[in-house]
Amino acid sequence: MGHYTIKMPDIGEGIAEVELVEWRVQPGDTVAEDQILADVMTDKATVEIPSPVAGTVLELGGQPGALLAVGAELIRLEVAGAGNVAAKAPQVAAVATPVATPVAAPVAAPAAAAPVPVQRPPVAAPVAMRAPGEKPIASPAVRQRAWELGIALQFVHGSGPAGRITHEDLDVYLVSGGQPRTPSAGSGYAQRHGEEAVPLIGLRRKIAQKMQEAKRRIPHFSYVEEIDVTDLEALRAQLNERYGATRGKLTLLPLLARALVIALRDFPQMNARFDDDAGVVTRFEAVHLGMATQTDNGLLVPVLRHAEAMDPWACAREIARLAEAGRSGKAGRDELSGSTITISSLGPLGGLVTTPVINHPEVAIVGVNKIVERPVFRGGAVVGRKLMNLSSSFDHRVVDGMDAAQFIQAVRALLETPALLFVE
Repeated sequence: MGHYTIKMPDIGEGIAEVELVEWRVQPGDTVAEDQILADVMTDKATVEIPSPVAGTVLELGGQPGALLAVGAELIRLEVAGAGNVAAKAPQVAAVATPVATPVAAPVAAPAAAAPVPVQRPPVAAPVAMRAPGEKPIASPAVRQRAWELGIALQFVHGSGPAGRITHEDLDVYLVSGGQPRTPSAGSGYAQRHGEEAVPLIGLRRKIAQKMQEAKRRIPHFSYVEEIDVTDLEALRAQLNERYGATRGKLTLLPLLARALVIALRDFPQMNARFDDDAGVVTRFEAVHLGMATQTDNGLLVPVLRHAEAMDPWACAREIARLAEAGRSGKAGRDELSGSTITISSLGPLGGLVTTPVINHPEVAIVGVNKIVERPVFRGGAVVGRKLMNLSSSFDHRVVDGMDAAQFIQAVRALLETPALLFVE
């Protein structure tokens, strides 16, 4: 038997390092050729790393959240034959699990078929799974369930990424001897002193870096305008009633996208990227529309390419496809990069006003707030109208306030007279 080291491959596009997001295997696992070993992240795209050979896992090259340079050791396998490196005793103990284990717990041998469950002490004398001061990592749902069951998370082994405690871990704890404690009366008003340290890894780290860079480099200014979308919503309802069964249902976003496409013809300085290092603004004839999308893992910006060439129904289908790809984690790098202007919408949670952060290196972002019905004066009478604010941000280095206001007013005119969206 020999040892085979798999190094972090060059995944192209000038990427020098990636972030290790999740291991698909653990020491002792047997892997087949082409089996996925790990997920890594570059920018906001997740890439799966397969194994070029079959073998048994000896060592992992880091914990989730670690940054690995191209060419760094990713994983070491025991393989049939000579392998590609000289054999050495594997250091499994350092990387077998992303959380600290009790000193008394034996280290699993490399040839083990599966991780051995940690032996927990009797409930009468629990021993913490963590060092003093180390906080357990768990989602709010897991913490709520643990509280309802009376389980102290300090004593629960976490099997998820970075030692995160899952619902399955709670089940294992109960089965292996842990017993729920009866909460004391009035515990809903008891003092609480728990803390949770949540490492920023994976997509959350990329989002944090992107937002910090955008706010550090771009002097933002925002412009908010109220739009009367009563006629637009009436037209949308009529189109859905007539064409919904054959062309699909329209939401507000495809119509807003069409309004932006038309308005950008007269305001090309908004559909641009600013290379502030080179001091060059590049304006684009093509409208590659970023669609800020909230997922379970964080904010993604799938790109609706060539929105200028799509009618509202084609635009709606592509928006739905990109949103699903983003939420399921299947969006590719080319679907998450290259936008020239971005729309940000929180739907019914959109509030009255927002201050969206520009998607660097773009120069403009249009934020969509929720639709509310309010009384307004129309022809001397008070009538109910559907109103919505557009809260937009601009890069003040290259976009003047007057130009931004005129651009949003052009979008407003199109949305308040929706027939213009279909006139060429």
